[in-house]
Amino acid sequence: MALNSFTQFVFDLFILSAIIITAYTCNFYYLTYLSIKRKEIRSTVNMGTPSVTIQLPIYNEKYVAKRLVDAVCAMDYPKEMMRIMVLDDSDDETVDLLSAVVATYKKQGFQIEHVRRGTRKGYKAGALKYAMQTTSTEFVAIFDADFIPPNWFLKRAIPHFSKSNIGLIQCRWGHVNENYSAITQAQALSLDFHFLIEQKAKSNSNLFMNFNGTAGIWKCACIEDAGGWHTATLVEDLDLSYRAQMKGWKCVFLPDIVVDAELPVQMNAAKRQQFRWAKGSIQCAIKLLADIAIKRKVAVEAKIQAFVQLTRHIVYPLMLIQFLALPVLLASDMNLYLVSFLPALTIAAYLAMGPGAYIVIIQSMYPTSWKSKAKILPALLVYNAGMSVNNSIAVFDAVFGKKNEFLRTPKYGIINKEDDWRDKAYNLPFTKTTLLEIFFGVYGLMGILISIFSNNPVFAPIIGLQTVGFFYISYMSISHTRFKRIKSQNIPVLTKIEKMAKRTYQLAMIGVVAIIIFGGFMAINGYHADVYPLDRIRGNLDAIIGSADPVEIKTHLTAIKQDLTIIMEKLPESKNPVWVFPTESTSFLRIDRAVDNMIVNVETISGVSEDSAAFQTGMTNIGERSLALRQNIMDATPYMFVSVSNIVFSTMWIAAILGIFTALKRKKDQLTAIDEAIGV
Repeated sequence: MALNSFTQFVFDLFILSAIIITAYTCNFYYLTYLSIKRKEIRSTVNMGTPSVTIQLPIYNEKYVAKRLVDAVCAMDYPKEMMRIMVLDDSDDETVDLLSAVVATYKKQGFQIEHVRRGTRKGYKAGALKYAMQTTSTEFVAIFDADFIPPNWFLKRAIPHFSKSNIGLIQCRWGHVNENYSAITQAQALSLDFHFLIEQKAKSNSNLFMNFNGTAGIWKCACIEDAGGWHTATLVEDLDLSYRAQMKGWKCVFLPDIVVDAELPVQMNAAKRQQFRWAKGSIQCAIKLLADIAIKRKVAVEAKIQAFVQLTRHIVYPLMLIQFLALPVLLASDMNLYLVSFLPALTIAAYLAMGPGAYIVIIQSMYPTSWKSKAKILPALLVYNAGMSVNNSIAVFDAVFGKKNEFLRTPKYGIINKEDDWRDKAYNLPFTKTTLLEIFFGVYGLMGILISIFSNNPVFAPIIGLQTVGFFYISYMSISHTRFKRIKSQNIPVLTKIEKMAKRTYQLAMIGVVAIIIFGGFMAINGYHADVYPLDRIRGNLDAIIGSADPVEIKTHLTAIKQDLTIIMEKLPESKNPVWVFPTESTSFLRIDRAVDNMIVNVETISGVSEDSAAFQTGMTNIGERSLALRQNIMDATPYMFVSVSNIVFSTMWIAAILGIFTALKRKKDQLTAIDEAIGV
């Protein structure tokens, strides 16, 4: 009964997760409807050339910092009305590079200054807050280091402040390196969904729209009225824009004004960016939702959408819950089909709610080029599925109040496919999150086997998509890790350690791949040896329940005896897979004795006339006992996955991967110490 209760709990959790995920998905489709049906007529007004401060928050961006400053100084706007603040918190070569660039433009008559506050307190939000103390212009434009604003940006964007209550103009992000790799293509499509669907829908209605941190212009009075920049969360942009709209200000999105930016090309950098966004949005939910809920002037629909926007990243842990629960439910023979006699309808529903609907949305977003964009959709689905571990950790970090640390997303000035980032500084190593991704990948392989051998192959593609995602993200995280030092260093000791680090990395990669392959092999072998015999027993019991032929029944019972012998050889002396609080319902000794009694009974029945009452009574009894044994087998199945041998193997498997992580971290710390010692 305890296990039945557990299975029911897992089932309830699975269904609840499905309902919540479906609700968030349907909300996205609702926003799609708003973005298409609600057309906002954007009026403009000739404002001349009002004073604008352009703030450029930068931290260690030596590959792209000059490109940004050059683009800003190339803007077609009067120099005397444009003040440029380079907010440089860097502690590497970026400082000297920017100092020289700023000095050059200052000689050309630009109002440009190199702001060094001497601390990273508050990170980007702290830098922007510090800059506002000396900002006296009417407007503030903000660009991150990886953006390349066009020279007409200010003249085309500022006239959209046509109404006095407009506090923010957010422009669309372009992607200067979209076609660099599958990773950048997936990110580009995901961002386009955000801007062309979500931002457009909210801007065209009374819903709250968020500032995206860059490629936007603020009215200084709006920033001040909303309380200025806060440093309590990792997404200061989302925080400020919501506080501004609670004060009655309007945020407007301009899809036709596109500012190109560089997408992260390294997987570990992309994961860091996703982590920051996921954690920051949950932090804002905790900080702001109560105030939004009690704000009378905020429409009910806006409150609901604010809740959805700020909490939408909880979908990622719910995806993991479903991923973990599905194999357990399939192994327990739980019916998960929408219509029991039409399994194909289940997969059709998944396709309709997911890829099918997204293709329709892509057609509305890109009327002329939708086919080429639709080809990227599988990569995006795999990318998002694989990111669920990374983003789930971010959600839990926020919920449990883990200390904030704003870790920037490094960029390398990558534009063309021929550009290479691997020999450059700022490369990020893979983290312990990769270990979890590998674990979920191996678990997914087991889930696929369970779906096939439990006669539920329709669920194999669903599990397989996430499994591919976990392996893809973990593989790219590892393969994108590099131990590279600055090429100008020609120190013999450093060169020797570099070679040792490279060798360690190569051996580690071989070791990780070998462990994954070995883990997959052991998972498949373990399933075949420990669980598949139970599936065969259940199949034979199903055949007995549906049979009235004593000879056929005895054949199935004999096969069951053979499988029971195989299973009991692997169990401890008690012959019960439940090693904590075992019960008789999962005792294979009792099940084996019951099968022996059934063999005796069926031999007795075989000598009785089929028309007699004794025969009918005996067959009914065998059917009922088979049904009871089938339930016992179902009760025991989940415990075979958590046998002592499986736990020991899993512990050793995880320890091996942790050992590799430790070796890599040791080499990384060694190289970092050398860098600090020689002043790199």
